Amino acid sequence: MRITIIGGGYVGLVSGACLAAYGAHITLVEKDPERLKRLEIGELPIYEPGLEALFSEQKAQKRLSFCATIEEGLRGSKAAFIAVGTPARRGSGHADLSFVYDVAKDIALTAQNDLVVVTKSTVPIGTGREVSSILRTLRPELRFSVASNPEFLREGQAIADFMNPDRVIIGLDRNSPDKGLHAQKLLTTLYHPLTHPQNKLVFMGLESAELTKYAANAFLAMKVTFANEIADICEATGADSEEVRYGMGLDPRISPDFLMAGPGFGGSCFPKDTQALAVTARKVGTPSQLVETIIAANDARKRRLAERVLTLLGDHITQKTVAILGLTFKANTDDMRQAPALTLLPYLNEAGVTLRVYDPQGMTQARPLLPKGIYFAHNALDAAKNSDLLVILTEWEEFSHISFEELQKAMKGRKILDYRGLWKDQNVSDYGFTYHRIGKRD
Repeated sequence: MRITIIGGGYVGLVSGACLAAYGAHITLVEKDPERLKRLEIGELPIYEPGLEALFSEQKAQKRLSFCATIEEGLRGSKAAFIAVGTPARRGSGHADLSFVYDVAKDIALTAQNDLVVVTKSTVPIGTGREVSSILRTLRPELRFSVASNPEFLREGQAIADFMNPDRVIIGLDRNSPDKGLHAQKLLTTLYHPLTHPQNKLVFMGLESAELTKYAANAFLAMKVTFANEIADICEATGADSEEVRYGMGLDPRISPDFLMAGPGFGGSCFPKDTQALAVTARKVGTPSQLVETIIAANDARKRRLAERVLTLLGDHITQKTVAILGLTFKANTDDMRQAPALTLLPYLNEAGVTLRVYDPQGMTQARPLLPKGIYFAHNALDAAKNSDLLVILTEWEEFSHISFEELQKAMKGRKILDYRGLWKDQNVSDYGFTYHRIGKRD
């Protein structure tokens, strides 16, 4: 089966490589000339564990090819997946659907045969209906079957999530003449490895699939926000958030997942999707106080982190140096979107603090997003050199193996603020450090 994927970003690349591994022949359309050139020579523009090897293998097997135009990409295809960005509009929180609708128009104008058109991008409720309207208005002589197939990929674990998902949500246009049966049949064939021995495909209506994506992410964002607020209560009362998390997580109705306290959620999904869901809820006359509170609480948490750092530094702020370990919003990705570092570092820089930072994968992406004058270190110990305070902001595995003896030699001060709880089981105080762990009284 020949499939076209439009958009060479995170979702498009992961989906393309994995569907190729299922046996499909994937043509990936990427309009950016520089990005397309990199893909053609086998150079990935993103970091995701396992993707480079899978990408190279499928490219070598000639199941993965690239082109610059939708017209070329659609030749011989049975289905087209829309995997372009839907960024939040500044000020409003609305998802910008202009890229999605532009692609739908291009598909309609260049398609040479009947086609299943699948929205893979995260889109608000009603987008699938609008895509269907665009296609049928521009090319009424063709039969377009529209479906929604939102992704639930965790950055850092995307390959495993795609190849062994807990479910694959597929929304069908049940108002179409065939009730969505053609799209259902094609997508069942495409995802055939996921139907045996257990069928992971979950079919529902277009609107239900679109809302499922937003609802799932908002719920997970709520768990993160709840864990952060419980951690604050723990610090104030003498409880330990790790013990509370363990006790809560034993309840199968709750589970321990996403109850780990931290500096606030970031990334490409939670901030954008909670905003879009809140906007949608207000638009249809059913505002969600819970979702709006989650957004406000998360923003406030990132600001309080900066205030906490300044408090730990004490007097003479402009003479102090802070080492930041971790810049990306989470480990095992180079994604800087909505990362807590983007709130913390400008705040500290404006206060006059000297900053030394290090991240295993996010340095290139972070550099143009952060104020000038920040020192980008070669490794963790280089970042810690002559620092008064060390802040762990991202839970990279390599940070958990730092030698405290070497850290003691590198740092000028003896204060550590661990916002990820990486060293919770190690006696940092033996090396003379004052260790501040999130969710536990100092």
